[in-house]
Amino acid sequence: MRRSIPILTDQGLPDAPAQARKGRGTPLAIAHRFEAEARAQADDGWPGDADADADSDADSDAAPRTEVREQRVRSLLSRNDSPDIPFAVALNPYRGCEHGCIYCYARPTHAYLDLSPGLDFETRLVAKVNAVEVLERELDAPGYRALPLAIGSVTDAWQPVERRLRITRGVLQLLARTAHPYTVITKSAGIERDLDLLAQAAAARRAHAALSITTLDPALARILEPRAASPQRRLQALRRLSDAGVPVAVGIAPLIPFVNDGEIEAIVQAAAQAGAQAVFHTVLRLPWEVAPLFRHWLQTHFPERAARVIARVQDLHGIAQAQRRGGDAHAPRDYRADFATRMRGQGPWAQLLEQRVARAARSAGIAQRLPELDASQFVAPSRLRQGRLF
Repeated sequence: MRRSIPILTDQGLPDAPAQARKGRGTPLAIAHRFEAEARAQADDGWPGDADADADSDADSDAAPRTEVREQRVRSLLSRNDSPDIPFAVALNPYRGCEHGCIYCYARPTHAYLDLSPGLDFETRLVAKVNAVEVLERELDAPGYRALPLAIGSVTDAWQPVERRLRITRGVLQLLARTAHPYTVITKSAGIERDLDLLAQAAAARRAHAALSITTLDPALARILEPRAASPQRRLQALRRLSDAGVPVAVGIAPLIPFVNDGEIEAIVQAAAQAGAQAVFHTVLRLPWEVAPLFRHWLQTHFPERAARVIARVQDLHGIAQAQRRGGDAHAPRDYRADFATRMRGQGPWAQLLEQRVARAARSAGIAQRLPELDASQFVAPSRLRQGRLF
């Protein structure tokens, strides 16, 4: 049985300062929105679970290891029609992410696996081991239209497990053979391993990359995104991508009021000096289980400013005063999933952030978006196979 924290007001979470865990974004196996509060012990197929006693002091103090379940999926491409998302088709080789970024908007997706968006999201991963096979079939579907694939929209395609499984590299090799356009976003210096494929595609205007840099402060990065590459290492990877001819953007994503928003100008300048061609930003989003997890993180690391941070986040998302405190049976509301404003926020504070990013980009001589990719070169896998017969 795993220790679980139901989604309640932040008064229902354990004492924050005593709950920090080195190397993990959160120590909480917070309950997801589909489950009841009661838990019973069961063997769910994850190694080591059946014999573990999660209620023992020894087990709760031990550093949780990362576990990977290999899964054969039936589909790989996911489509969206959200007007505020700059891609129509996404591809994710993994579910969950070991980087452990506390603010990650993708954490709630682990609820669909009946796993916690908290600690499970960063320690209990799923690897889509047949991704290349499935992608080849989907690219061959009748009427398939080649649009740039966004790789890594809800996971990091170069998180540590990729060193061993190499699923992402297999995907990039297939996209190279079919001349399919794609974009990638990562916080990992592991992207350098695939420079050969990225540079080849970029030379044909079929690929560009984005590196997310939320802070230049290594101490803040260690608690904000504990297993991602250090900020300086990401800048080094940016330089290597740029030198190889890959167009690179830097995402200051997310901007967190009173935590990293003071670094906008410094991040943009450092990105430009490292070879970035563009910069973009998003504001902190707190969907579903991310809100109590982030509140707990704030109380752990920045208790003196926690209330001020949350109040400004609520301002950015247009949360009415009556919804900010919550009632006996409801958590306070910190986020509004409005297509028009969820990425950039609304109101004067959002406008100020927009202006600062735009001014910093102009000062650094870089754009706020990368050039369009060329999808006209795509060749379906079946046509490639036919060509080899003659």
